[in-house]
Amino acid sequence: MLKKRELHECQSLHSLMMDPAVSPYVRYACQSQEEFMFLTRQLIAEEEQGSVITRTILNEVGTAIGTIDLYHMVNQTGFLATWIGAPYFGQGYSQRAKSAFLTELFLEHDIQTVFMKIRKQNVRSRKAVEKLPYVKFSNDLYPEVTQAINVKQSIYDLYHVERATFLESHMELHHILAT
Repeated sequence: MLKKRELHECQSLHSLMMDPAVSPYVRYACQSQEEFMFLTRQLIAEEEQGSVITRTILNEVGTAIGTIDLYHMVNQTGFLATWIGAPYFGQGYSQRAKSAFLTELFLEHDIQTVFMKIRKQNVRSRKAVEKLPYVKFSNDLYPEVTQAINVKQSIYDLYHVERATFLESHMELHHILAT
């Protein structure tokens, strides 16, 4: 489902990213495949330096269908950015990718809090994230972060996931599935 980023995926990922249903919501928007390749090289280098964690999202047959990143990593926190290609919308890939990525972040990288900023107009992403039991709406809980992401105008809502809440939610889910 997730794997480290590789340059050979850039062509297929770039074509998915350029879809008008996707491109307005991609953090690292690129106009050309060359620009996307350059950005991917940068992200791979930044991950080696420990300033970002970036993964490719795969479907069941191993096709690259999107990306998921943790950026602005400071004091055991960071911001999550996810995008999925339009042909894969509504199939649960985003939810599964977030679950797998958060598991990695909380268990392997000692991250304690993951923030998500979602454009108020991005109804699809907002509805998807609000379905996740471990995600909390956070505009009022973290007013300084909310203000920082909305410097010029209020275009983002803030959500967060705490390590303990996520792990507890997953333990409950595994218990329910096991019985």
